[in-house]
Amino acid sequence: MPSMSSTSQTAETSPEEQNADACPVVEAIDTIGSKWRLVVLHNLADDEFRFNELKRETGASSRTLSRVLDDLQEAGLVARRVEDDPLATYYSLTERGEALCPLFSDIEDWAEEWLPATDAETA
Repeated sequence: MPSMSSTSQTAETSPEEQNADACPVVEAIDTIGSKWRLVVLHNLADDEFRFNELKRETGASSRTLSRVLDDLQEAGLVARRVEDDPLATYYSLTERGEALCPLFSDIEDWAEEWLPATDAETA
């Protein structure tokens, strides 16, 4: 049986198969990689917050924050706790979400070393 050339193998291989090694990284970035998701996760790394406290801390609109919290809950990164008296909703990181905290430190270290300083930092 004749062997297929690498060119014809590539043509028949899906992009997902070609990039299988990168898939976990891509999936992780898809899960946490939006601006607002990262901001919320980073804020929740420090403590549990009520919705309005988190809104104030992040600067997100109510609609954006609500959507982001729903997405993060669905991904298993954020837990929601409701208290009845007085009525209040609290958000915190799950164990899965807490596992991201060391990565935030690593990314911050990388950014300080490799990203250009902002005008505020150089003033």
